[in-house]
Amino acid sequence: MEAWLTSEWQRNSPWQLLLRPVSWLFRMLTLIRRGAHRAGLLKSHSVGVPVIIVGNITVGGTGKTPLVLALVEALTKRGKHCGIVTRGYQRRKPEEWATVIHVVPTTVEGASVGDEAALLARRSGVPVYAGADRVEVARTLLRNHAEIDLIVSDDGMQHYKLQRDIEICVIDGARALGNGELLPAGPLREPASRLNTVSAIVVNRNGGNADPMRFSGTTPVFAMTFTNEFFVNLKTDQRTGVNDALAAFQGMHIHALAGIGHPQRFFSHLVDLGFALTAAQPFPDHYHYRAEDMPGSDAGIILMTEKDAVKCGTFADQRMWFMHVDAVLPDDLTDFVMNKLIHRKHDHVTRSEAA
Repeated sequence: MEAWLTSEWQRNSPWQLLLRPVSWLFRMLTLIRRGAHRAGLLKSHSVGVPVIIVGNITVGGTGKTPLVLALVEALTKRGKHCGIVTRGYQRRKPEEWATVIHVVPTTVEGASVGDEAALLARRSGVPVYAGADRVEVARTLLRNHAEIDLIVSDDGMQHYKLQRDIEICVIDGARALGNGELLPAGPLREPASRLNTVSAIVVNRNGGNADPMRFSGTTPVFAMTFTNEFFVNLKTDQRTGVNDALAAFQGMHIHALAGIGHPQRFFSHLVDLGFALTAAQPFPDHYHYRAEDMPGSDAGIILMTEKDAVKCGTFADQRMWFMHVDAVLPDDLTDFVMNKLIHRKHDHVTRSEAA
């Protein structure tokens, strides 16, 4: 159903006309909620340090987590002390969703904290905290890590309770904004006009050819690409480059799986790299894998994303490999963010002196 909806949201179908009234209601409720926060009728909270939101206005994966990792790395090199907050989406125990969890790199299984949270902790090298209330999550992080002077939120663009200084909206270059309709007739969580209010737009060019400038308007637009691809064996931690993997896996039955927002992007990328896939199995986003979900003995090699791999460590075997990849951000995006932070600090000092 999820894969079918994702495909249908790329076009306008007759059945979607029946859902238009629901989409109009969703649009009205979205605008009312956002307006209430902007008018102060619903409270937004500052946490005392600048906050950068990396999110999207569409359903499904766009590449937020790789962007967060790359942005934190770039800002750390510029002297910032970053911390990451995330919702910890699809934690296995619902009773823990409201709690704040400090995610550590040694987390054995992503299901206990959410796959994205586990991946961020393993890759970022900075404190990562997860929980449904991002205000409380950020405050807990700051209480425990006094050195942090910048919070980066993985997702949360619609979590208006948390005040933000910079909003970066990520757009999938392959699917863009789909048919342009709001849920449930289309993939949008907010109207496309929301792009005019964010600080910057980043177009994920991996597996897509959307022209970044088509989203420009008055908002700065940047392109994100990927590099440093290699495969890591889940059982042995052996690492091998793409060309070596192509040679080593030649003639074997290769099964690919992906439980991400846009599985076909991963499968298509593997094919573009030269892998002859015997099967490609999509799973729902944030799926909690079990050993019985893995292909049988006819699969000589199992390829997956790193996000999938954080939930498969407890039953990994030597057939299982994940693809490591790093996002590449243009220097002018980092410059843009740093300038925003500098101006924010200057404005804060000016207001304080005036007071």
